Amino acid sequence: MKFWDSSALLPLIVSEATTASARASLTADPVMIVWWGTRIECASALARLERDGALDAVGASRAFDNLATLASAWHEVDAGDMLRECAIRLLRVHPLRAADAVQLAAAVIAAEMRPTSLELVTADRRLADAARKEGFAVVDLA
Repeated sequence: MKFWDSSALLPLIVSEATTASARASLTADPVMIVWWGTRIECASALARLERDGALDAVGASRAFDNLATLASAWHEVDAGDMLRECAIRLLRVHPLRAADAVQLAAAVIAAEMRPTSLELVTADRRLADAARKEGFAVVDLA
């Protein structure tokens, strides 16, 4: 079981330089944990790719279908007071953006406050650095 950051999920949805390593990580352990807003973050990235012309209408439709397929199988950490409080603490300790702090807070909660018990998959170097400092083993796709 691994916690997957949105940046690590995108290569599973659309072809990117890190697609092969993301697929290998998923094949090695297909149980995915994400935070509640992951599907929204991924949809935002896909919509941006479509707007910027990196995906045509057919590619975007296929990508959203891929996202729905992944989402049907993953486990989500719900939003709540504990998630918010943990994210705020992480913002004060690490140079993270808000969404990354929420991702990391969700991983902390998924690990039942024991980060050494869970791997975190990401393609975001800043998040990877903060996760390592919190005690996570990081699968760094970047």
